[in-house]
Amino acid sequence: MIPKELTAAETSVIYANEADVLNVALFGMTAKQWREANSGLKGNIRDYASINELICLANMENLNSVFINDNMPQQERLIRLNKIAIQQMQVLCDAENRRFLK
Repeated sequence: MIPKELTAAETSVIYANEADVLNVALFGMTAKQWREANSGLKGNIRDYASINELICLANMENLNSVFINDNMPQQERLIRLNKIAIQQMQVLCDAENRRFLK
């Protein structure tokens, strides 16, 4: 699943923790929003993520730490992470659909 590009309203929200910054950038929602929408499921949003989403998330966690170290504001980090998530998921989904030589 390719993440959607976040709106200006979504990127203007200040998130209380970095996990939600990453969740919004990749999944388009916070952990709380996911729990409210999936009250019948146990666990959290990441427990239901695909392998491609988890790979992308791991990459985003590393990049986010670099952005934080560079003193990048949260809103700017969220916008950049969302663009990166879209690009990486496109690449991962394309690779998944390719036929490789054996």
